[in-house]
Amino acid sequence: MTTAAKTVLILGSAPNVLAARDLPKSLFSSIVAINNAWKVRSDWDYHISPDDFPTDRMPTAVQSDQSLVGASDYVPANNAYGGIIYAGATMAFTAGYWVLAALRPSAMVFVGCDMVYSNSAAPHFYGKGSADPLRDDITLRNLEAKSARLMLHASQQGCACVRAPGGDSRLVFPSMALEELGQIDMPRVRANPTAFNRAQSYEDSLGYFVESGRYWDVAPDYSTDHLDAIDQLWMSAGNSSDRADRLSV
Repeated sequence: MTTAAKTVLILGSAPNVLAARDLPKSLFSSIVAINNAWKVRSDWDYHISPDDFPTDRMPTAVQSDQSLVGASDYVPANNAYGGIIYAGATMAFTAGYWVLAALRPSAMVFVGCDMVYSNSAAPHFYGKGSADPLRDDITLRNLEAKSARLMLHASQQGCACVRAPGGDSRLVFPSMALEELGQIDMPRVRANPTAFNRAQSYEDSLGYFVESGRYWDVAPDYSTDHLDAIDQLWMSAGNSSDRADRLSV
């Protein structure tokens, strides 16, 4: 079975990302490395990081066919899907919406993006690091809901979201063994239209949108009760969606 022309591999920094180190590049149309994940394999196509990512941790050599993606790229992409305040300000979700907008994929495969941290073990493939999803941030109250939102927005444009199996994950995407990529059909969630529209309409009615992406400048004006209600609507939409169909890639 041949792989889809638009299957994108997205690499995070959890230890299990090393399982993707030797996957054939031919399985993917593009490889996106988040923050430090460019160290996992040298054949990445896009490196995405926030503007405050330390310069001494940036890729040491960027080839002519590789691109650096920063806030000026990913903020407009996230705005196209409602804005970062709703999407959730983790680089995994930010990267997902940028990929949807910029690369128009048929599938996104997330590896090392589980956002589960332990105080007793190294939570990153390179050792210890700061756990951004655990910071006090108004957009990160329910990471599972944020992942459901991304998955359902992707489904609306015909794109499957899957994650590597093994261990806990804050992602609610279906899991798929990496060795099965390109060998079997990929699980795909089909959004329930009524539930999707209900969540989207509530977002639209609130109008919590900051074009610059700097939502923290006005975050005190946002109601956490309203944001929690949105999260619950996306969780409900995810739980009511059809997970039986599979996408041939």
